[in-house]
Amino acid sequence: MPYWTRGPAGRETPQDLFRVLYFGWLLAFAFKVLGSAWDVSWHFMWLRDDLAPPHLLNSVGTALAVALTVIHGYTGYGVDKSALRLIQWGTGIFLVAVPLDLINHRVNGLDITSWSPSHMMLYVGTLFMIAGVIRGWFMGAPPGRERVVVLGAFMAFLLENVHFPEQHQEYGILSIGAWDNHTVYAEPILLQFAADQMGRPVDRTMMTEFTLPVPDFLYPVYAVVAGLSVLVVARLLIGRFGAATLVAAGYVGFRTVAWPLLTFTGFPPSALPFFLVLAGLLVDVAFLVRLPVVRAVLGSIGATAVAYAALAAQSALMGPVYGALKGQEGLLGAPPLVTSSAVWAGLGLLAAWLAVEWLAARRGTPQPIEPPPAIATATP
Repeated sequence: MPYWTRGPAGRETPQDLFRVLYFGWLLAFAFKVLGSAWDVSWHFMWLRDDLAPPHLLNSVGTALAVALTVIHGYTGYGVDKSALRLIQWGTGIFLVAVPLDLINHRVNGLDITSWSPSHMMLYVGTLFMIAGVIRGWFMGAPPGRERVVVLGAFMAFLLENVHFPEQHQEYGILSIGAWDNHTVYAEPILLQFAADQMGRPVDRTMMTEFTLPVPDFLYPVYAVVAGLSVLVVARLLIGRFGAATLVAAGYVGFRTVAWPLLTFTGFPPSALPFFLVLAGLLVDVAFLVRLPVVRAVLGSIGATAVAYAALAAQSALMGPVYGALKGQEGLLGAPPLVTSSAVWAGLGLLAAWLAVEWLAARRGTPQPIEPPPAIATATP
């Protein structure tokens, strides 16, 4: 195997090998996303099983990710030191979280909520993993359409991972609605297990705790702060108008395609986060108008003040996201919306957006490694 040699991170990587490694990451994340998309629906229907098909499908992606992490770490190909550290830390956190999650389920029973500590460790591990892969691809891929498309795909995987815990409420709101209409998606054994764990009969109170176990303000605040932060990063890295919109549309499009595949095979349905597409468009518009408009209005003041004023305007643009959520709640179904939480969502988004811009300004937006220019040869 000519490439299987030990070396430091950042060593020169042949382009054919570089593409194989990162298309391998695309495959690994695809398996993980397919498994996770099925997993939430499965847990709203069946009693938990460590070897459930969605877990096995996700495990295929995890095995590929571990193999790729070992390859990067041993050979040093395809990553710089920062990318390698992110990938290794992410993979390590994820692998530690898996047995902790199994222990948590053994001790606490069902623990269906997506917001449990062991589940959050899984998301954090995957977050670091994808962040490292994004940096590695961004720094090493040659300029061109393939670089942009694959970067967008990795950002969509990142958005899926960040938004994943919100699916509990997206499935939960339709499940409690079905209960009110005298329809039950969950199997009786699952309902009885949950009721016994809560010490209640199978009634609406039990169903509400089962399907919507977290405060109502959490869904919109988390969606705005965490979800839109990913879209801000996507727009900064890709650097083109429409980048945030297309990343959001890619994720929502996948969820839209998966919806009938799951429901037609008898699994519970979920509300879909269509509002994220509007949020992506607002992020793109904010980047388009932020500095020219602020400079024109405020004149020649300090660059820092201009940037901060622009960011405040950007956060003000996020108000329509709550309007979209409210409209979706009435038309298509969405988790309960606490309108007053918009204040905290706006402040959180402003803080996150400022942090992203500050880091980009301090470290400089990382520039890709350009391929060496072709050497012109004289014709005889």
